[in-house]
Amino acid sequence: MRTQVGIIGAGPAGLMLAQLLHLQGIDSIIIERKPREDIEGTVKAGVLEQFTVDLLNEIGVGDRMMREGHFHDGIELQFSGKRHRIDLRGLTGGQRITVYPQHEVIIDLVNARFNTGRDIIFNVSEVSLHDVDTKEPKIRFKQNGETHEIQCDFIAGCDGFHGPSRLAIPDSIRKEHLHLYAHGWLGILTDAKQANPELIYSNHDRGFALLSTRTSTLQRHYISVDYHDDIANWSDDRIWSELHARTAMDGWTLPDGPINSKNIVQMRSYVLETMNYGRLFIAGDAAHTVPPTGAKGLNLAASDIKILATGLAEFYKSGSEDILDRYAEIALRRIWKAERFSYWMTSMLHRNPNHDSFERNIQLTELDYVCTSVAGSKTLAENYVGLPIQWENKSLIETK
Repeated sequence: MRTQVGIIGAGPAGLMLAQLLHLQGIDSIIIERKPREDIEGTVKAGVLEQFTVDLLNEIGVGDRMMREGHFHDGIELQFSGKRHRIDLRGLTGGQRITVYPQHEVIIDLVNARFNTGRDIIFNVSEVSLHDVDTKEPKIRFKQNGETHEIQCDFIAGCDGFHGPSRLAIPDSIRKEHLHLYAHGWLGILTDAKQANPELIYSNHDRGFALLSTRTSTLQRHYISVDYHDDIANWSDDRIWSELHARTAMDGWTLPDGPINSKNIVQMRSYVLETMNYGRLFIAGDAAHTVPPTGAKGLNLAASDIKILATGLAEFYKSGSEDILDRYAEIALRRIWKAERFSYWMTSMLHRNPNHDSFERNIQLTELDYVCTSVAGSKTLAENYVGLPIQWENKSLIETK
């Protein structure tokens, strides 16, 4: 097989890249280890920045999102028994967030791919990358017991943290950063009424809680737990008891209902600074992960892809490799700012059992400052709705 861009991974990053390239007349082949029903059926959160919403509309896959998504102009922070609303839209000149699950984004992107007349090669195994430091890189894989090879000009590694792409960069060159948090998130999907028109982030003496929504009848809620804990230790009654306790307000009751699914995930931050090597470019979760507190995962993938697609389009149009050469530099500015914001939100909202009374009061005072200071509220708001891509090394003030 021969193509211009070989894409490993049919997650949001790989699918968005393929669609952007298609609109520029650039050919691509996507391979994916999972079957279609798995990537479309795995329920994941989706808080989309204005940038991501605009990009999905730009590439022609935003119609269903605009019909079915939940548009939020703010979020609420709860601590010391009170709630405080952060007016995202008012503080950022009209920007907002859209709650639209990641698997729905994938469904829209898969349909768009097939509508272009191009396929996705599902159910592949033993994926390996070859000659990535030359102008003729190759991807080899197996499907149905047969070995196949894709010859291409470029490879986009969009295959997540456990995929083979980033490991194709030599150990001596690959620069990585990993931070593990003491917190895990226990998440549930529940058939219940909507708890609140906007997301609620709660810092409570018993621990963190987040109330979010999927539809008018399906909700996604979280509580912080020890990430070593076993989900078998958490009965439905115990989960609801904690959610009620951590979000309690006078005159308000959290609606509950049957729990459809529950799991515990570890909180971590990861950054791969070596985002390109030869003709290999790493994007999305393969290049970075963030704790979900800041809602940045899918949004960082979208900005990576916008930068990479722009660089590839420039290359095929004029032969210039300026943006491709600066891909990691441009992307990392936004990545590190999103990592900083996610780390800050996690530290501010989660109880640390090792904190003494002084540190606990500093945490509560930080929350109070953010909610009562215009400057503090605006800092949270502009980071939450998403900072712009900085194409040149200038200050954000100059680029706005």
